[in-house]
Amino acid sequence: MQLLAQEEYGLRCLLDLARHVEERPRTIHEIAEAEGISSDYAAKLLRALRRGDLVESTRGAAGGYRLARDPSSITAWDAIEVLGGALFPDEFCACHPGQHSRCVRGSDCALRAVWRAVDHAVRGVLGRITLEDLSRSEPAMATLLETPTFAPARRTP
Repeated sequence: MQLLAQEEYGLRCLLDLARHVEERPRTIHEIAEAEGISSDYAAKLLRALRRGDLVESTRGAAGGYRLARDPSSITAWDAIEVLGGALFPDEFCACHPGQHSRCVRGSDCALRAVWRAVDHAVRGVLGRITLEDLSRSEPAMATLLETPTFAPARRTP
């Protein structure tokens, strides 16, 4: 399982807005440049975040985007849900019937129980992490989550 680029960059756009919450609205170009993405892609993400009531936009010369709520009240799950939806949606099994018209495990599926537990666990973690929390350093965030600091894998030539 992995986050889609849309979810990663959408969260990063929200974090950019959280870091500038006390300033004037941020333009699409400013956000795109800060996050290393195209302005078109930033516009697409911000449009989805606006439709999800996480950001608001203002038109005009002094316009741009800002958070719709305080960073302490927007969770990482809020963003993931707006940008990508549930990890295990109700219609998940209908999408994987194999060569049959319906899943052969439709009435008794141990995998379904596993996916629901994973979905619940991920929602639990992301639902308690706010944009304010994500403005911390990586070691501070790891301490908050009580997990080891992320260390990239070493590549051998």
